[in-house]
Amino acid sequence: MRNKGLDAQGYIEREGSLGRVPHVFRPVVAAARDRLLDVYGGRLDSAYLYGSIPRGTARVGRSDLDLLVATRREPTEEDRDAARSLGEALDKEFPEIDGVSILLYGRMRLLSEPETYDLGWFVACLCTPLLGEDLAEYLPRYRPHSLLARETNGDLALLLPRWRERIAASEDTDEARRPLVRFMSRHLVRTGFTLVMPRWNGWTSDLREMAEVFGAYYPGRAEELREAAASGCEPSGDARVLRSYVDDLGPWLADEYARVHGVKAPRPDGIA
Repeated sequence: MRNKGLDAQGYIEREGSLGRVPHVFRPVVAAARDRLLDVYGGRLDSAYLYGSIPRGTARVGRSDLDLLVATRREPTEEDRDAARSLGEALDKEFPEIDGVSILLYGRMRLLSEPETYDLGWFVACLCTPLLGEDLAEYLPRYRPHSLLARETNGDLALLLPRWRERIAASEDTDEARRPLVRFMSRHLVRTGFTLVMPRWNGWTSDLREMAEVFGAYYPGRAEELREAAASGCEPSGDARVLRSYVDDLGPWLADEYARVHGVKAPRPDGIA
C-alpha cells in the first residue's frame, strides 16, 4: 500500500479542487476571482487557491483565504499594494474567513530553475487553478525526496532572526501575538514534517498528521510538534510559546534539517 498523498507511480498528487470548496466559502472565492481580474486585468497571468478552502477542510470564521497570483511580469510595489488592499477588503466583507493571504510572484520566477523544487512544486502540488493558464503544465512531477525537502524548508536558520524581529516589534498583547503564533506554529510543523518526509515517503497537509509522522522518527521532540500543530489550528497569544520557538525548537530544527538535507540554495535575488 502506498502512503497518503502519492499516486500509483509514487508522485505527490495535487491537493484540492474547486469542487471541494465548501458551499459557505464559494461567495468569497467568486468575489476574489472577479476582483483579481478587475485589479490586475491584462497583467494577470494566473491565480490559484491553496490551503484549507480548496481542500474542503476550512472552518467558518476560523480559516483564512489563501491565494497565489502570478503576474505576466515581475510584480511592482503598486501590484503588492493592490494585493494588500484586496485582501483587507475581502476580509472585512466576508465574516466566513479569518484573514486573507495573497502571494504575488511573476510568471518567470515561478517557472525558473532555482524555484523548481520550491515555488514550482508549490504551484504544481498545493495550488488549485482559479484563473488563467495553469503553470503546472510546465513543471515536472514531484516525489517526496531529500532535494524537495531541502528546497522547500531548508531556510529556517535564515528565517529565525526575522521571526525574532517580528516578535520584538509586535504589541505586548495576546491579540497581536496570536497571528504570529499561528504562522510560526504552522511553519515549524511543516518543516518538521518535511524533515522526515523522504523516509516516510508520502505527503499530507494536515498539521496534526504531520506532527504524528514527525514524532515517529523524533520521539524526543514529538510532544513539542504536537503542541505546535494544536497552536497552528487554535493559536493562543502566549509569549512563552513564541520564545520557545525561536530559542529552542526552531534552532534545533534548523540544525537537524541542515544535517539531514543540507541548506536551501540561495536565490539570485537574495530572497529565501
